[in-house]
Amino acid sequence: MAEVRLTAEGIKKYEERLEYLKTTGRLEIAEQIKIARSFGDLSENAEYDAAKLEQARIEYEIVEIEALLKDAVLIDEDNIDTKTVNVGATVKVHNMDTDADMEFQIVGSAESDPYKNRISNESPVGKALLGHKKGDKVDVTTPGGMLKLKVLSIGR
Repeated sequence: MAEVRLTAEGIKKYEERLEYLKTTGRLEIAEQIKIARSFGDLSENAEYDAAKLEQARIEYEIVEIEALLKDAVLIDEDNIDTKTVNVGATVKVHNMDTDADMEFQIVGSAESDPYKNRISNESPVGKALLGHKKGDKVDVTTPGGMLKLKVLSIGR
């Protein structure tokens, strides 16, 4: 797996999910399998098949999160350079086409959540803004067309 950049909040979220899956998740699915077994013939037992599939999904998610955390690189939010746009920075931009301001944090792809104004450094906008300074005008090619953005501020 390649390097995964995460904030401290992101690492905590994945660690909590992993702990839940290894404890509560495994116990709950073991109980579902036990109940499904009590229904009799396993060859035609849909509940048993569904529980076994869920068990496999949980185990796969555990492996995925463990691999992600093993390769995680902490984004030190206290030492983010506010002179240039980089991963971890909160950026305010002005869309020159719509005359609207937008603010978002640029994060690693594992933490991106556009609904919470967290965009990936690998997204078209995130990638285009990296390395730019306050006042820079940036043309961004997106699937929806060209955007003309101006960097208004860079913060932590």
